[in-house]
Parts: sequence; structure tokens; C-alpha cells
Amino acid sequence: MGCLVSTSNDSGGKNPKNAGEIMVFVPGLRIPKPVDFVLPLNDGLSKNLVERLSALRTRIVVMAGQEAPRSAKSRRIATQHGGSTLADLQQALEDYLPVLLGLVYNGNKLQHKLQFSWVNQEDDAEETTMSNSWYEVLSVLHLMAMLTLSQANFFLLSKASTDGYQSKVSEECRRTSIDLLLKAAGYLDFAVKHALPQFPPEVRKDLPLDLAEEVLEALCLQALGQGVDIQLGVAIDSIQATMAVKRRLACEMVKYWHQAQENIVNLPLANRWGQKHKFFVKWKHNEAKAAAYYYHGLILDEGNTERFHMMAVAALQAADQFLKESKKACESFNITPPLSRNPPVWRTSSKSLSEKIAKDISSKVQMNRDTLNHELIEQTAPALPDFALSLQPDEYSLPSVDPSWNDILQSESLFPSRQDPI
Repeated sequence: MGCLVSTSNDSGGKNPKNAGEIMVFVPGLRIPKPVDFVLPLNDGLSKNLVERLSALRTRIVVMAGQEAPRSAKSRRIATQHGGSTLADLQQALEDYLPVLLGLVYNGNKLQHKLQFSWVNQEDDAEETTMSNSWYEVLSVLHLMAMLTLSQANFFLLSKASTDGYQSKVSEECRRTSIDLLLKAAGYLDFAVKHALPQFPPEVRKDLPLDLAEEVLEALCLQALGQGVDIQLGVAIDSIQATMAVKRRLACEMVKYWHQAQENIVNLPLANRWGQKHKFFVKWKHNEAKAAAYYYHGLILDEGNTERFHMMAVAALQAADQFLKESKKACESFNITPPLSRNPPVWRTSSKSLSEKIAKDISSKVQMNRDTLNHELIEQTAPALPDFALSLQPDEYSLPSVDPSWNDILQSESLFPSRQDPI
């Protein structure tokens, strides 16, 4: 039940030089290391079941080891041929999970017989090995979530058109990305609420930071925040969306990113992925606040009193300041190894928002310069409205234990507790 830490230099794709274009942040892929199933399980399980477990996991080890360098080199290359690579690995995990669950069913005595080892990405330990099958389940759920986030990232990257210009991300791709983000959030939410509680407190403290409750919750909130971000982008492009709708979405984004930042701000996230993760959350949090204060300022300016005009200018100035902070955090994020860059579609929208804020600040101050008290304009920005969060993680539940365990499930020697099944 203990935790063994290795400091091997075989990073399995842990330290890539370039992460390519990023819209959705994925802190690397945790890679499983080979496991010997035969010796620990030979006396407790049939040869066929042991061989099946071994074959399913070996397939994941090979595929994940090949996928990590490709994902690190470019977030686009992994799915440029229709998503087959990521989808195949995702399917391999889904094939493995029902068979794996037999090891944790009803307090199976074999649960602690195997030593599972995974390469970390945000922990200072190179890899973590634990003799606990729930650690394997948790690691599989985490990898499924990261692969889903990687697919969402791909669909948000605009494709070059035949004339060489960057085309906009289609409505269908945006909807698909939102679905994938909610799906990833569902995996992470389940991991926090149902997988982590399976670990006794003394064992949970040995989990790597990659699987810490705060990190899993932050990633879940990031997925939801980016889902709302996409919705805001759709609203901005729509002539039918009102200013109130845009403000609401921007304010929701602020709450998601604030909660995400609260979860990881004091964690000792290590290595390059950990630092990059913190910069990403800071960037998106400030960007969300810039958008929220911008739309809030425009709505306040519709008021007919000097007080509303002053509050509007203060809100727009806050938006300008937060936008500058977001750009600094974005630059820090991109230059922190592995190097990354913003897709053209993001650069265009960011530049547009920056120009709008500068223009509106100038016009509002110019329009009201005779009536505005400039000392009051420097006051603290008005509070943002508090809206309920609209996006929630998809509901996820573990699959049923694979039928290959049916005969063994009747054995009192392996399942003495006879609790309710998973």
C-alpha cells in the first residue's frame, strides 16, 4: 500500500521542447510503465484472465509512450488524421478499465498484489509506484480526461484554408469542443468524488501532485471555464446576443477561473509543466476579468447619471488593466518550456478585445470629461454581478466489471466483504 519513488531520467515524453499551439491546456500525459501481472496473480486468477489484463495494459503502455512525444511536439499532429491516434488510445483505456475493475471489486484481496507505476508530469518525483489497484483506476481516469482535453484543443485550432488564410473555427467544431470539455470534466469530477475517497488518508498523501484533489478540481474547473469561453466567443460573433448575455458569460468565466486558481495557487507544482499550468490559469483568469469588466462597463454606461458614467469608466479601466496582466501571463506561459504559441484565431480575438477596450475608454472619458470627477474615476472598479454557474460536468460512472470475472466473483476467498458491486 506504500509509495515508491523513482528518479529515473527516462521521462517518457515529460520534457518536450515544444508544445505547439495551445487553446486548451493539458499538463502532459502521465505514461504507464510496464507491469508484471503473471507472478503476483498466477495463484489467484486463471491464466487467460492474467494474460488478458497484461495484454490490455501493455497495449496502453506502448500507445501512450508513442503518443506523449507526438502530443508534446504538436497538439495538432495527434489528431490531424481524423483523431485516430487519440481515439485509439482512449478506446484502449475504455477496453482495459472493465477488466481492471475486477481487482478492486468488493475488497478483492488481490487489490494490493500489483505494483503500478506511472510517469508524473507536475510532481517533482519522476514517477510514482503504488501497490494499490485504485491508483491504477485513478491514473486511467486522469489519462482519459487528458486525452479528451487534447481532442478539445484540436477542434479549437483553426485550419488553413486553400488560399493560405486562417479560417475561423466552425460552429460544429466549437460545439464538439464544448462537449469534449464537459466530458473531460465528468471524468475529473468522478475521480475527485468517487475514486480519491477509496484511498485511506495515509495513502492519499503519497499520491503524486498530478493526482492531488486540488489539481484534479482545478482541471475540472478549467474545462468548464473554457466551455463558457467558447460560448462567449459564439455570443460575440452573433448579432443577436445582447450585451447582458455577454456580460453574464464573462462573469461566469471569472468564477470558474478564480476557483481553479484558488485550488493550485499554493501547491508546489514542479517541473516545467507545473509552472506552465500556473501561468495558464493566471492568464485565463485575468483575461476573463478583462472581458467581464468590459461588458459590465458598457452596461453601466447606459445609466443616465454621473455616478453610472464614473462607474463605467472605472470598469473599463479595470478591463484595460486586467487585459495587460493577462498578456503578461500569456507571454510567461508561452516562453515557459515546453514552448508554446497562441493560435491565430486567439491572437485575432485578443487584439479585437484590446482595441475595443482602448477605444471605449477613450470615448467615454472624452464624452464625459466636463462632468466626470477624475478622482472618483480612480476608485476601485465596481463589483461584478454574481451569476449562478451554468455549465456542469457530464455525469460519469464506472463501467460494469468485465464478464471474464464472473466465475471468480463467486469466490469467497477473494471477495470476503461482499459489499455492493461497483
